Amino acid sequence: MEKTIQILIYIHAAFGGISLLTGLISMIAKKGRSVHKKFGLFFFYSMMLSGIIAMIVAVLPNHENPFLFAVGIFSLYFVLTGNRALNFKRKNPSLKIDKSIAIIMIVTGILMISLPIIIANRLNIILVVFALVGIIFSVKDLLLFRKPELLRKKWLKLHLGKMIGGYISATTAFVVVNNFLPSIYGWFVPGIIGGFIIAYWTRRVNKNRYP
Repeated sequence: MEKTIQILIYIHAAFGGISLLTGLISMIAKKGRSVHKKFGLFFFYSMMLSGIIAMIVAVLPNHENPFLFAVGIFSLYFVLTGNRALNFKRKNPSLKIDKSIAIIMIVTGILMISLPIIIANRLNIILVVFALVGIIFSVKDLLLFRKPELLRKKWLKLHLGKMIGGYISATTAFVVVNNFLPSIYGWFVPGIIGGFIIAYWTRRVNKNRYP
C-alpha cells in the first residue's frame, strides 16, 4: 500500500508541475486564441487530476490529512467554476451543477473553520482564510445565479478570475512544498500577488482591452 501511495504522490506532483507550466502559457497567451484554449484545457485537466489524487492520498491509511483534503476542495472549486463559467455566455444555461459546487464549498468552508475548534480547541488561521474566501465567492455565485442576464454579462470576469484563482492554488502548493517562503508566508504571498493579477485582468475586461 505504501508503495502505491508514493506512486500516487509522484503522479500528483507531476500533474501539479504540468498545471503550473500550462496555466502560465494560457495566462500570457492571447485570450480566445487556440493556444490559450488548448493550454487552458491542459491546465484544467492537470489541476483536476492533481487535486483529486491529493484528496485520495489524504484519506489513505497513515496519510490521513483533513487539512490537505479541505485545501484540495478549495483548489478544485476555483478550477471547476472557472471552467464552467464558459457556459454562462449561453442563454439559459443549466445551473444545477454550479449551485451544487457552490453549496459544497460553503459547507466545506464552515467545516474548515469549525472542526479545528471542535477537535483541537483552536483556530487554524490558514484554513479560516481559505474558508472565508471560498464561502464569499460561493455566496456571490449563488446570488449571481439568480440573475441570468447579469451572469451572461459577467462570464468572462468569472472565467478569468476563477481560473487565475486555481493557478494561485497550484503556485501556493509549489511554494509551500518547496519551502520557498518561511512559515505562513508561503500560504498567503502567492494569493496576495495573484489578487493583483486578477484585479489587472478585471480592469482590462471592464475596458474591453483584454487580448
